[in-house]
This record gives sequence, C-alpha cells and structure tokens, in this order.
Amino acid sequence: MAFFSPGEAKLLREAGHPRGWTRGEVLMREGEEAHSVVLLTDGLVKVTVDSANGYTSLLALRGPGELLGEFSCIDGRPRGATVTAMRRSEGAVVAAEAFLRLLERDPGLCLSVLRSVVGRLRDSDGLRAEQGARTTRARVAGLLVKLAVQYGSAAPETLPGAVAVQVNQRELAAATGASRESVVRCLRAMQQEGLVATRRGRTVVLDLAGLRRWAEE
Repeated sequence: MAFFSPGEAKLLREAGHPRGWTRGEVLMREGEEAHSVVLLTDGLVKVTVDSANGYTSLLALRGPGELLGEFSCIDGRPRGATVTAMRRSEGAVVAAEAFLRLLERDPGLCLSVLRSVVGRLRDSDGLRAEQGARTTRARVAGLLVKLAVQYGSAAPETLPGAVAVQVNQRELAAATGASRESVVRCLRAMQQEGLVATRRGRTVVLDLAGLRRWAEE
C-alpha cells in the first residue's frame, strides 16, 4: 500500500539515485547499520527475520510506492529485518542524512511516513490476532487473497483472469504461523477445488472469489 502523493514520491526520488536489483538480491540485511532508505518504484520484495534456531519468518511483501528501511534511519538502530528482491526490482536509494533532512523540512512528507508506519503496525497487529483466532485454511486463503490483490501479476497462460503471487510454500507457512505440512495440505485442498495452482516458487490464484469465501470461514 502506497502512502505517498506523487509530489512526495518525486521529492524522495530526486533526493536519491536510481538502483536496480535482480531476483534474490538482498537490498538490506538484518543487523547491518542503516545508511539509506529505498523508495521502491517497481518489482516486489520480501521482508524476513531469522531466529536463533535458524527459522526464517516472512514479515511482509512490499511493492511499488512503498518505503523500505525508514525505521533504522529514524532511530539509528541496526536493521531489524532482511529485504530481498523476489523479482527484478527498481527503486530510489536515499541516503539516511538526506532522508532525515527531507522529513525536517517537509511536514507533509513526515506525516505520510508516519501514516505508513502506523499502517504497517496495524497490519502486524491484525496478523497476530488472526493467527490465534482463525483456522490455518482461512489464514492461508486470506493471505493469498491479500497478496493477489496487492501484488499479484496476471497469469493468462494458466487461465484467463488468473493472478500469480510470488510466494512459495515455505514463505506461506512462515507468514501464517503454520507448519509447512499444514500449508501443503491447504494448497492441495485448494487445488482440488480449482481455487489455486502451484508452480515452482509461486502460487497462481485461479478463483479469487472462491478463495475469499474460504478466508471468511
């Protein structure tokens, strides 16, 4: 979800320099010192955190118009998560000092950044609440609906109207707080109902309305 007006996005782009990342390339790494923020202008990235036992949690996917890395630039602490390109992505890289100067000079931009932060915190709180109150099937279906609507790309080669989501079984499990085995069973049931198709490294939503009904159960 983008929180910046065209004018604010232009300010950020002009304060930085363009950069591209290939699929699998790391934009930011957990634990590193923050030197910049990125305004994503094209592509899709995932935000992950590694635990001490080696488990990787998928916190979010981010798309065009979204800001990356602002938390650490604002509070001066190390990066709290790793950001990795899920497909070819582009953005404007703005040095931390330049970003902070923009916030000091432009109250409107500062408010938009605050709204972005608040929106993400609300999404995070909602996700935690859902994990305890909804079935695994409903959580997986709800996440696929959200990702298809916000970040999906057309996949007409599969079926007219189909939408591909660049997320695999392991990432779905991490994002929904479920085991990979449970996610596999959910996807198999969804395939049998003609709701989704699985491809290497992605899931294709075939019936968005049907998937919404599963998410509301």
